[in-house]
Amino acid sequence: MRSATQHQPPLATQQSRRSHLRNWALTGGAVALLGLTGCAAMNTLTLDVSSFGEWPADRKPGTYAFERLPSQQARAKETAQLEDTARPALAKAGFVPVAEGQLPDVLVQVGSRIGRADYSPWDDPLWFGGAFGSYRRGPWIGPRWGISWRHDFSRYEHQVALLLRDRASGKPLYETRAVHESSTELTSLKTLELMFQASLTDFPRLGLNPRTISLPLS
Repeated sequence: MRSATQHQPPLATQQSRRSHLRNWALTGGAVALLGLTGCAAMNTLTLDVSSFGEWPADRKPGTYAFERLPSQQARAKETAQLEDTARPALAKAGFVPVAEGQLPDVLVQVGSRIGRADYSPWDDPLWFGGAFGSYRRGPWIGPRWGISWRHDFSRYEHQVALLLRDRASGKPLYETRAVHESSTELTSLKTLELMFQASLTDFPRLGLNPRTISLPLS
């Protein structure tokens, strides 16, 4: 009777399989890490903040009232909404709304704007990065062209600004702004609140202009 013999794979094959499994595990871990990093980025608002001024070192924040430009007075509803998004940041910095019938310590002007820039892969003379062109290798070196679809994309620059002036003298004491760039237009009022909060994070100190500040969206 012939006995059954169990054949073991060659040692090189076993090592190759172990190497494959190890590489797969490392790749899976890298993908998981990238996923976590992406989630963290989606939950964070990153802005460039610049501030200027001569706020007296011994002066407390005090009371405030909003001051509107003529163009803002013509759009009273939108301006009031923008002022409301700035109130939490002013409160966090130590300011309180002036009581009705009283004079404020400072006057505050607020502003915001959104700029849009459109880009196209065709801006590149060889359309590199847009899957339109490549560089041919071999004895005939030169660009070659292929038919593909055109894709335009936009970049949005969101900006908020605050100007604090001494009510008695009219002197500007502190100016600050926060800028955020993204591929989508941000229209949430909560996002505007965070941008105003970032602009006053270092109040009344000044710092490197611009400096990066990140705040959680949740």
